Amino acid sequence: MIKAGIIGGAGYTAGELIRLLINHPEVELVFVNSTSNAGNKLTDVHSGLLGDTDMNFTDQLPYDKIDVLFFCTAHGDTKKFLEANTVPNHLKIIDLSTDYRHKAEGNKFVYGLPELNKDAISKSSYIANPGCFATAIQLGLLPLAKAGLLNSEVHVNAITGSTGAGVKPSATSHFSWRENNISVYKAFEHQHLTEIRQSLEGLYPDFDEDINFIPVRGNFTRGIFASIYLEYNGTIDEAYTLYHEYYKDSPFTIVSEKNIDLKQVVNTNKCALHLEKHGNKLLILSCIDNLVKGASGQAVHNMNLIFGLEETCGLKLKASAF
Repeated sequence: MIKAGIIGGAGYTAGELIRLLINHPEVELVFVNSTSNAGNKLTDVHSGLLGDTDMNFTDQLPYDKIDVLFFCTAHGDTKKFLEANTVPNHLKIIDLSTDYRHKAEGNKFVYGLPELNKDAISKSSYIANPGCFATAIQLGLLPLAKAGLLNSEVHVNAITGSTGAGVKPSATSHFSWRENNISVYKAFEHQHLTEIRQSLEGLYPDFDEDINFIPVRGNFTRGIFASIYLEYNGTIDEAYTLYHEYYKDSPFTIVSEKNIDLKQVVNTNKCALHLEKHGNKLLILSCIDNLVKGASGQAVHNMNLIFGLEETCGLKLKASAF
């Protein structure tokens, strides 16, 4: 049985991670650390866990009792924590923040996108979980990068649910503002562009085109729906063959020749992809649940790989029929 701990237990991704870990057949969740909530029940914050756990938050860090430590901390805080504290050498670490996603001297974290780095992840003890937008967009483009077919500008419009902004309320996440409303933010300069380009260039070093990314705030709670298009000279059948071949050993990425929608993936660890050819353009639709495939589900997938479990263990989640 894998013993797990979580640092930063109060946010949306932590809530999803707790839900997945307490229902995982090969995991015992030992502690959830939250200084501000120490002593309170997990269900006081994550009410959806009512009846599933009687655990309390703690301000303690019993490293000797766990095998893997998840960080669900604010961006920047994981790095600060690891620089200020010594953790045991045996401990596996999976970080859900941005802190270690970018290659840099001394960074021993492996970028945790299983469809890109499965072998490296399975041999690593330190995983940097990808961003949610980055996951959806990369999964839409990896087969083309691998085939050396990213030879034009890439255009991306992606809409995300309000949970992507985190649990702390802001002017653009309140229900009264978000409901019946959409808006663009961080156009052309979203922070996930760096990790997206890093991965694409890793597969196709000659890629030097612009990625024109327009992120959109949606009036729903969870999910990301990305529309991607670029120039492509092949046929649609050739494109589907390329995508089916690339993802043939990826249990959570489904290439559908029928059109897709967000409800097919919400509450699951799936990424659904659909392709269309329009003139000399290839349209790629990619959708995920930002809290599961875009965060906590992917973190559990990485844990499964590290510990030699079946990739789908604890992650056979079903989408709602409605």
